[in-house]
Amino acid sequence: MQKKIQTRMIQVIALALLIAYAVTIFSVYRQTELNAEKSVRYESEYLAEAVNINGSSFIRQLKNLESGTRITYIDTDGTVIYDSETGNKTLENHKDRPEVAEAFKTGVGMDIRNSDTLKEDMYYSAVRLNDGKVIRVAKSVKSIFAMMLEILPVLVTTAVILLIFAIILSHKTARDLIKPINTLDLDNPLENDVYEELDPLLKKIDEQNKQKDAMVSMRQEFSANVSHELKTPLTSISGYAEIIRDGLVKKKDLPDFSNRIYKEANRLLSLVNDIIKISQLDEGEIALEKEVCDLYQMSEDIIKRLNQKAVEYSVHVSLVGTHEQVNGYRQILDEMIHNIIENAIKYNKPDGKVTVTVEKDDGYPCITVKDTGIGIQEKDQERIFERFYRVDKSHSRETGGTGLGLSIVKHAAQLHNAKVNLTSKVGTGTTITIIFEK
Repeated sequence: MQKKIQTRMIQVIALALLIAYAVTIFSVYRQTELNAEKSVRYESEYLAEAVNINGSSFIRQLKNLESGTRITYIDTDGTVIYDSETGNKTLENHKDRPEVAEAFKTGVGMDIRNSDTLKEDMYYSAVRLNDGKVIRVAKSVKSIFAMMLEILPVLVTTAVILLIFAIILSHKTARDLIKPINTLDLDNPLENDVYEELDPLLKKIDEQNKQKDAMVSMRQEFSANVSHELKTPLTSISGYAEIIRDGLVKKKDLPDFSNRIYKEANRLLSLVNDIIKISQLDEGEIALEKEVCDLYQMSEDIIKRLNQKAVEYSVHVSLVGTHEQVNGYRQILDEMIHNIIENAIKYNKPDGKVTVTVEKDDGYPCITVKDTGIGIQEKDQERIFERFYRVDKSHSRETGGTGLGLSIVKHAAQLHNAKVNLTSKVGTGTTITIIFEK
């Protein structure tokens, strides 16, 4: 980055020098033109006035007023009477020369062109005399190329000095600019005293650091919880199997022990499946296609699947509302709704009720699951969507819960840009509403 800044600064300075030189050369050339034009015009006017007063013999006495000045005396028919450069040498008729023709016509004529005689650029100024003849003064002016060649050594020397200075200055400036960035404390970005323009970046880094720390903490906690949760059923399975292997179980008790191993194995399988689902939702690895899903129809199918469990817990489940549709992942939506209704059944009271309502909320499809169960204390309501968080650990284990059901609900809702609302009162029941806002 430092090299880039330094290179860019040198490029800017070089471009500025180039533009400055171009403007300078143009300005000098233009000013030279104007000065030459004025000079030749004044000389022609002064000479014409002198000839009008002193006669044509005055011209031959002047020769050249100064080096580079040419005087031409032209008769009324365009014949050259006298020329200071060629003397009495016969020259071609000058009547058609622009400045001469203009002088015959208006009294004064000007032109700039390359002289056929002298082979260089000339400024011509012609003035008509009182006797109708014309006196013309011509002055040579160096071309822009010649002028550039003349001042080129000065320009090149100046440019080299300025570029060397620019390289030194740009190197120092770039180093000073980059130094605060190179010494940034990225672990504590908001504590850096640096350019104001970097504040948004530092705030973003600070936010990412916090998210990273939270993610690391969450992963550590998740790993610890997973280890603990996996260990519990595995310990039970290992213990029961060991007792059977050692022949310490009576034949009549074998079915009971086998049933316990089966239940613990199923619990372990459910836990592994839920962990896989959470990981997939975390990473966004959803190998499914979105489709239009009818929330009412899905809820009806889920209630039918959970009918045996509802009978087991003596809970009545009812469905009301309208057929509302959302565009989502059917399998994940099914899992989300299933977990909410299943929890409402498992954490209910005998002869309790669960009411599932599908409707619109402010124009958005939503599904509400309301139960008459044991309820959730206020201090636990903010944490029940955390992984492995259980309000009542003993009751959760009795019902076979993995502690990941509501966490899956939260992640599934986020995946569908849905909002989850929860209200609960201990001893009265819990209501969970999912609003699909997009």
